[in-house]
Amino acid sequence: VYAKMMIERGFVVGATRLTKRVWQLYVAHVILFVIYIAAIGWVAQRYNDPDIINEFNVAGLVDNPIQTLTNGLLLKFKPLNLDVLPLYIVLMGFFPPVLWMMLRRPDMTMLASLALYFAARQFGWNLPAYPYGTWYFNPFTWQLLFVFGAWFALGGALESRSVIRSKVLLYFGIGYLLFALVMTMAGRFPDYGHMIMPDWLFDAFNPNDKTNLAPYRVLHFVIIAFFVTRFVPKEWKGLEWPVFAPLIKCGQQSLAVFCVGVFLSFVGHFQLMMSSGSFLAQVFVSAAGIAIMTLVAYYISWSKKQDKPLPKPAVAPAPPAEQASKAAE
Repeated sequence: VYAKMMIERGFVVGATRLTKRVWQLYVAHVILFVIYIAAIGWVAQRYNDPDIINEFNVAGLVDNPIQTLTNGLLLKFKPLNLDVLPLYIVLMGFFPPVLWMMLRRPDMTMLASLALYFAARQFGWNLPAYPYGTWYFNPFTWQLLFVFGAWFALGGALESRSVIRSKVLLYFGIGYLLFALVMTMAGRFPDYGHMIMPDWLFDAFNPNDKTNLAPYRVLHFVIIAFFVTRFVPKEWKGLEWPVFAPLIKCGQQSLAVFCVGVFLSFVGHFQLMMSSGSFLAQVFVSAAGIAIMTLVAYYISWSKKQDKPLPKPAVAPAPPAEQASKAAE
């Protein structure tokens, strides 16, 4: 959408539309931030559970409320599960010049993104967080997926068609995904992981480096993107199946669904703490959360349609006899 707008109407218009989207994201983050910490504080006070304040990283509000709120507005202070929107805000904020370059020199822009990724990992670049530490999702490394998505959508998929269709990638990708599954399960159950593989291999992938987006995570993402492009054509009729309609609707209302999902994650966590936390309870909480997010997506979609003006009724053509009389006059 933004690329087409920048091509047709110029950089300034495209950049202002992107800036408008950044502002929407920031406002959503602030509203979610306030509601989220208010809910955590209420639960901690209502049920006399001060540990939950530390668990969700909002203890700073008790000791230094003004400074903590200020840093929250500056995206430096982030309670638990509120790391994604600040990352998206920063990446979208710097995206206008990146998109401008991508439309002119896509391969050079992609190479520059790769260079920044490796430099950030090598030199430890990251943004500071409050009250200490750095961002959980390092923008200097996670920008690679952001730029790769733009490059892939704006012609990279066509350039990579021979690679995507090659049997070498098919066999390598399947093997790598199976290897990733084994390593993930080994990290989930470390005692068994150390039994079935050498320590040097286990330690190379565990703990999983999510903050700086480890190269094996990037490779995992790229292989999945290539496989989806290869096996799911754009015109595949299956995408119109009713079973995919809720998923598509949630994607169309992604910001609202994400914000509701973050809040529901806290509600679900609290409910599991108050209940047995059994497998059935987890399934019920997950299913209820998905249902609520889907309902929110459908409601917002319906609400937006109501804001649009109704189409003007078509004027019925005059009967032939009336047309003839008018012509005679």
